[in-house]
Amino acid sequence: MIVANESEPIVPRIEFRNVSLAYDDQVVLDDVSFVVWPAELKLMLGESGGGKSTVIKLTLGLEKPDAGEILMDGEEITELSEEKLQYVRDKMGVVFQEGALFDSLTVFENVAFRLREHGVPEDEIERKVMGLLKFVGLQGAADKLPSELSGGMKRRVAIARAVVDEPQIVLFDEPTTGLDPPTARTICELGLKLRDVRGVSSIWVTHRIEDVRILASKHARVGPGHRTQIEDEGERFCLANTTVMMLHHGRIIFEGPDELFWKSNDPVIREFVEYDTAPQ
Repeated sequence: MIVANESEPIVPRIEFRNVSLAYDDQVVLDDVSFVVWPAELKLMLGESGGGKSTVIKLTLGLEKPDAGEILMDGEEITELSEEKLQYVRDKMGVVFQEGALFDSLTVFENVAFRLREHGVPEDEIERKVMGLLKFVGLQGAADKLPSELSGGMKRRVAIARAVVDEPQIVLFDEPTTGLDPPTARTICELGLKLRDVRGVSSIWVTHRIEDVRILASKHARVGPGHRTQIEDEGERFCLANTTVMMLHHGRIIFEGPDELFWKSNDPVIREFVEYDTAPQ
């Protein structure tokens, strides 16, 4: 247990306790338990249909488990009413694979949408949205429509929209799928900035091994001139706030640091790693 001091234990942002879920006779999750601590990034790997996206839906309360408990900041959420669940969801941002932007709204309006829903004053909206567009490198695209953006730009807008009201938790569902390597790297670096500069807790669902290489071996820090720099973890600095978790047939077959993941002799992990890194 991580503790802030002797009297105030730190509570996990997200905790799954022996969670199981099946659709008819198809088991999707089988006795799954894990925690995500404050400012931790949980990299979730696995084959298609292996339960990764189901974890996202359960965390959002869009699905209910057949067994087990799901806690957010220490509160069990599986039996909450829809009204109380919405309060829990308001603590979270979500980035979907497709970006899921409003086609008829500009970049600025897309990012501002949630703030306007909550009645935030326009001058504060202006400040927050433009600050976030700078954070994701899109300050010059505020007036563009989604149809004018590349796939990578749409994902960056989606990230800005997900964190505009400063959630403590962000859920990433395959955020780099379909992107070219340099653009995917940019999205990963935004994940690093959220983790290391803003202290966001994340679940990052992916099937890309390169996401793991970047997110588990680099960190972000604010350098001179308030510019955020991405650096290698190095020999004297070991990332403790990023863990790899792999699901297979609904069960966790690995959870731990990336150093142990790369060395694993599990045949499923070896096949996954070697296929992803083989020439295509």
